Amino acid sequence: MIFRTATRQDLPALIALLSDEDAVVDPRTVEVDEAYERAFEAVDGDARNEMVVLDEGDGTVLGCLQLTYIPGLGRHGQERALIEAVRVRADQRGAGLGRELLTWAIDRARARGCTLVQLTSNKRRTQAHRFYGSLGFTASHDGFKLPL
Repeated sequence: MIFRTATRQDLPALIALLSDEDAVVDPRTVEVDEAYERAFEAVDGDARNEMVVLDEGDGTVLGCLQLTYIPGLGRHGQERALIEAVRVRADQRGAGLGRELLTWAIDRARARGCTLVQLTSNKRRTQAHRFYGSLGFTASHDGFKLPL
């Protein structure tokens, strides 16, 4: 298995992973519309963003995450990394792929010089919370969202 930056060809598989975390969605059934195309191009064209896939080695996407690097004045001007859209294909869970994916992302952030990695997770995803805790993440803050 390899970790790599997502390409446009991965877009159906990414959308499939993000559309239903409890089932395997066939990427061939996913409609890639203009909104998805625009969003992918924005992420792909931004040096502070990486859409990463876990590839089985033959182009099959088994997992993904988005890694965003955030500059700031907090933490004495140190950059932080935000991990979002973490998914492992439903039929591949329990084999350690999520741990490999997150460990890779944490190592990548550390190599870039980030001094903090943060993520958010829906409050309903209690299994994911246990998983993140097993990697050393602590639930130190409450997050808030405001749909616009």
